Amino acid sequence: MHNPVKEKLASGQVAVGTFLGIGHPDITERLSIVGFDWLLLDGEHGPLGFETMQAMMQSMRGDSCSPIVRVQWNDPVIIKRALDIGAHGVLIPWVNNKEEAEAAVAACKYPPQGMRGCGPRRAALIGGGRDYIATANDSILVAVQIETATAVENIADILAVDGVDVAYIGPVDLCMSMFGVPAKWDDPAYLQAFDTVLEAAAKAGKPAGIYCSSGNIEWAIKKGFKFNSVDSDDAFLMTAARAALVKAREAADK
Repeated sequence: MHNPVKEKLASGQVAVGTFLGIGHPDITERLSIVGFDWLLLDGEHGPLGFETMQAMMQSMRGDSCSPIVRVQWNDPVIIKRALDIGAHGVLIPWVNNKEEAEAAVAACKYPPQGMRGCGPRRAALIGGGRDYIATANDSILVAVQIETATAVENIADILAVDGVDVAYIGPVDLCMSMFGVPAKWDDPAYLQAFDTVLEAAAKAGKPAGIYCSSGNIEWAIKKGFKFNSVDSDDAFLMTAARAALVKAREAADK
């Protein structure tokens, strides 16, 4: 199984993706052509179901962009289904300690390393049949989402779990956990939480990532984050639409 995003991260490069919540294959087709390293199909906060996500993966073009699924929960049945339809990796929300990280990894790995059931369907079809089963344990990307103060406190233990590939910060939920508000970018304790994750990731020899807007992606990369998303499909659509409309209104008012 060829997993370009995991290979890119292993070489120390930055891998940039975006979040998708609009359930149509045209979205993945077009954004895979743009040049993103990965596209995340959001099953946690978005309305996407497995049939829709499979159709979206089938429309992706080329072999340099990895489909990643953010699953609804750290649940082996949900994770298995995401991988069986062809996801190159999963982003698993709300991982707060070593035990939850171990459960996440086990759900992604075939025995004896884990407990993923063997029925890969589309994943095997596109991943080389039996070769997929032989290589999936090493090739699947396991990213755990760090989005609570408890997870930050336990980050060293989480990253010490063999099979955890990426610690990915959800900055909004992290801020909600720490302060009860969605954003507090001027608070030293909030910024220190990012540093704590980055330092633990560096010690573990694993990349950290974070959700970004187009306004802070440069900051994140300079900070040392490697697995970074920038904006989302609906943000791109609305930003471009607003910009075009502003130009039209300005022209009409002249």
